[in-house]
Amino acid sequence: MTILQKIEEINLVCNNCSIPRFVTDGVTGEVVCSSCGCVVSENAVDRRAERRNFSDKPDSTRTGPGISLKMHDKGLSTVIGMLNQDSVGKPLSAKTAQTFGRLRKWDSRSQAKNSANRSLRNALEELDKVQSKLGLSSIVIERAALFYRKAAEKNLLRGRTVKGMAAACLYASCRDLGHIRTLTEIAKQVHIRRKDIASSYRSLFKELGFVVTISDPVKSISKIASKIGITERTIRKAVHILDAAQDAGIVAGKNPEVVAAAAIYAACIVTGETKSQTEISIAADISTVSLRNRILDFKTEMGLFSAVN
Repeated sequence: MTILQKIEEINLVCNNCSIPRFVTDGVTGEVVCSSCGCVVSENAVDRRAERRNFSDKPDSTRTGPGISLKMHDKGLSTVIGMLNQDSVGKPLSAKTAQTFGRLRKWDSRSQAKNSANRSLRNALEELDKVQSKLGLSSIVIERAALFYRKAAEKNLLRGRTVKGMAAACLYASCRDLGHIRTLTEIAKQVHIRRKDIASSYRSLFKELGFVVTISDPVKSISKIASKIGITERTIRKAVHILDAAQDAGIVAGKNPEVVAAAAIYAACIVTGETKSQTEISIAADISTVSLRNRILDFKTEMGLFSAVN
C-alpha cells in the first residue's frame, strides 16, 4: 500500500509589516524580520553540519571543529567572549566584569608565552595573507604550516627571518602538491627578497629531505596564456610544440616557465597571433634573454616552423 503525502507551500509573512523577508541569527536562534526587526520565532534549530565523535565505542558526544595546523594552537585554545553577560543575557556586575577582563588578558598572553609560539603565530598569519593573493587552497597552507613546524623542531629558524622561512615552506608546499608558483611570485606577495627565500628553501631541502617532483611545463602554459589572452587554438599548438620538444630531449634541466613561454611564442608565430617576446616574458616573469635562448634551441634542435606546422 502506497501512502502519498501532500506537502503544501506556505508563504510566511511578517505579522507586523507583511513583508516576507527574514534573517536568522545563528547565535541566539531567533528569526527576525529584515524590514521592521520583529522577532518571528525563537530557539530555531541549527541546520549546519553536526560534528560528532566517531570511534570504536558508541559515543554520541558532540565535538568542535577539527584540528587545523593553520592555527598556532591547532584550534584547541579557550576563547573568552567579549560580551559581559551571563548565560541568560543579564549584564555582569562591575566587579565580575573587571575579573573577566583580567582573565581575557592572561588568556591571550598564555597563548604566546615564549618567542617560539610568537614566531609561529606570525608565520601562520603571513601564510593566511598570501593564501588569497596567490589563490591557493587550504591544503597547500596546511602543508606549509606542517613544514614550518618541522623546521622549528629542527632549529632551522635561527638566523633567518620569519617571513623568509614561511615563504620557503610555502614554496616547498606548492612544489610538493604540484602547484605552479615561482619564487619570484611568492617573494612579491610576501615583500621579501627572492634570494632570502631561496636560501631558506635550500636549508629546508637539506635538513628535511624533501622529495621534489619536477614541474611540468604544460601546467605553466595555461597560466601564461591566461595573462596574455591568446586563443585556444594557439594554446593547443603550444602544447604540441612542447610535446615535440620533450621528445627531442631539449626540455630536461631547463626552467619550466622559460620553456613554456618559448612554446607559446612559437605557437603565436605559427598561428599568426601578434604577441611580442617582451609581453610573454613579463607574463611568465622571466627575462627576454632566457626566452630568446630557448627559442634558439627550438630552432636548432627541432627545426621549428617546419616540423610542427
